[in-house]
Amino acid sequence: MRAARRSERVRTWDRLAASDPGLLRLTAGLRTVAAIALTLAVLAVLRVAVPQLVAGAMAAMVATFAVREKQRARQAVTLALGLPVALASVSLGALLSGQVVAGDLFFVALIFCAVYGRRFGDRGTALGLIGFQSYFLSLFVGAAPAALPALSGVLCVAFACSAAARFALLPQTPAGTLDRLRRAFRARLAQLLAAQAELLDAGPDEVERVLEDLRTGTARLHETALLIQGRLEDGTSDPAAARLLQRRIADAEIAAERLGLLLLTARTAERTDTLTLHLPGAPLPSGGVLPVREEATDALRRDLQALRLLMLRPAGEAAGTALAQVRNRLLGYRDEENLPAASPAVQDVFRGLGEAARAALGLRIAMDGPQDDSDDTPAAARSREELDAEDAAIEAGEAGERQEPGPAGLRRPTTRAAVQVAVGSALAIAGGELLSTQRWYWAVLTCWIVFLNTASTGEILVKGYRRLLGTVLGVVAGIGLAALVGHHTWTAFALVLVCIFAMFYTAPLSYTLMSFFVTAMLGLLYTLLNSYSTAVLVLRVEETALGAACGVIAAAVVLPVRTDRRTDELLVTVLERLAEVTRGAVDQLSGGPGGDLVEQARDMDQALADLRAATQPLTHPVTPLRARRDTARYVVALLETCAYHGRSLAATAELLPTHPAIAADPRLRGACARIVHNIEAIAAHVGEPRSAARIETGPSIASMLEPGTLSTPRYGRVTDRVLRHLQRLDEAVSGLARPLGLSGGPAQQGG
Repeated sequence: MRAARRSERVRTWDRLAASDPGLLRLTAGLRTVAAIALTLAVLAVLRVAVPQLVAGAMAAMVATFAVREKQRARQAVTLALGLPVALASVSLGALLSGQVVAGDLFFVALIFCAVYGRRFGDRGTALGLIGFQSYFLSLFVGAAPAALPALSGVLCVAFACSAAARFALLPQTPAGTLDRLRRAFRARLAQLLAAQAELLDAGPDEVERVLEDLRTGTARLHETALLIQGRLEDGTSDPAAARLLQRRIADAEIAAERLGLLLLTARTAERTDTLTLHLPGAPLPSGGVLPVREEATDALRRDLQALRLLMLRPAGEAAGTALAQVRNRLLGYRDEENLPAASPAVQDVFRGLGEAARAALGLRIAMDGPQDDSDDTPAAARSREELDAEDAAIEAGEAGERQEPGPAGLRRPTTRAAVQVAVGSALAIAGGELLSTQRWYWAVLTCWIVFLNTASTGEILVKGYRRLLGTVLGVVAGIGLAALVGHHTWTAFALVLVCIFAMFYTAPLSYTLMSFFVTAMLGLLYTLLNSYSTAVLVLRVEETALGAACGVIAAAVVLPVRTDRRTDELLVTVLERLAEVTRGAVDQLSGGPGGDLVEQARDMDQALADLRAATQPLTHPVTPLRARRDTARYVVALLETCAYHGRSLAATAELLPTHPAIAADPRLRGACARIVHNIEAIAAHVGEPRSAARIETGPSIASMLEPGTLSTPRYGRVTDRVLRHLQRLDEAVSGLARPLGLSGGPAQQGG
């Protein structure tokens, strides 16, 4: 019974880790709630008035969520600097409360400085946010000069409680966060394998749903890999260990994605296009019905579940003869003689299982340290030797860093955003005071918020729409909650804490939900301040709409960055990274010098993630430009397909120095030239539509290589895989040219 309960707790924890990688959302919500609750407890003991309780809760919330640095020492410094900034901001807010013009001018100047401070990194962003929110706090509670001594004491308590929550009650270290992210990666990988196993038996009526689950699982696994990439430098003190983990994460991700593609192919009478995994709504060829039911599929189903079990089993439970036999059986599929009798497509799936098992073994060694090898078969021992050789090569290598100069002056994003927010806030102040001389600051707050983490007019428009929708729904909830709590102060504060937790937990998932909980919380705060009325909440909606409109107007008129321009710039960056990865991988596979291809591939993935976020205004469900939305989705899906093949080529090239089955082939360099040329031609066309660049067309990649010079019959399985990746990449790049309006011509001879 005890073992069953422990196993259930482990499964529950794994599900939670998969849904919230690194428990980042849970930690953010709990830490903020803990800081506010501790602040309220201390202030309650001091018997301060309700307005000061509200001020303390708001200050504790700001002090907690504003500090985003990863290192604890830097967090402490930023928090210590934030207190005098908050005190100065609140004091000026109180002193200028009776001077409308001077107060408004100072508020606009403060907003400009706060946004401009983002150019100085996380600390500049945090101090700017604390300064702005503290001034807003003074307006919200109606701070007067006479109340400054008490209010200053409240701020000191709030910052001290925030520090206690951050460093004592709910400490979070970079190493701990990275460890939870690694666990989340393993859990999400197991979920993806479960979806793949379900795909094997899904009927015609279920296959579309399972295929969508497969797409979602693949995307989530990739998201977690990028999160780990962003935490490696701070979470691991040993650079070699960080690079090793980065490599093993990439291997596991590629092996899992390839296994999904092989399973899709096994379900159909034709080879599945990689685009099927990346384009929402793309149908499965041949309707997705298994053409035959083979005896080997029972073993395949069993082995998929076994691989999932190996991924989920904690390090302490991963030992034992039974598990070793399972691992050895899966690794044995890397050898042709161990493959079961089946159709070529199903045999390919077993080969994919063998490669996935090898990736799982490497991932476990990188995460949990050396494993017991006493029960290894020759196939398992060979896999370990390959991994050990790769580890040694990684430790001997040195990663180079690319430094790129950023734009200067008004072209710098922080400068441009500061000017835009200042202009938008000035408009919001003017319009807000026409709506209400008492609560005009809501319009300014909305204008400020819609500019956070946005870089184009379209992104600001979408964010403003989501905030307005969440605010309208939150007003309805706020009316109900206010009626429910009446004058019960501590009941209201308890519900405020619930709303704050929900606000931080849902923020990365849905900005509309976050705005909903913010507005519901404000209804409770107004109740505590005895200023609640339905008219106040309706005014909140009006001020929110005004603030969003002012933000959009400022973004569209003042130093505008059109969504098309923004996405084109990011698209060029993605294409440049893709060309870099492809050229480097094929050059290494052709016998050229090695480089840090995994790092280059991650740069490409991050650039693609930035592009995907920037295209949200184009792909939003409410956009009236349906054709443009479909084109944007198709282009992003094609780029994800290209990125998959680029990652796979990079991972294969990294194996070249240590893998006995992979030999360099100088002819690959010539076959790659057309692909790189076409990528660069598309980038040139996107950057300058009048460019004379054209893509080249011609025979397939495989036909460009004459067999006979390799030591293995035909090309050999690994070389075949490289050729398949190059062929699919060539097709995807050519497909990318069509929606982007670039024509092609025959390949030049002798080039």
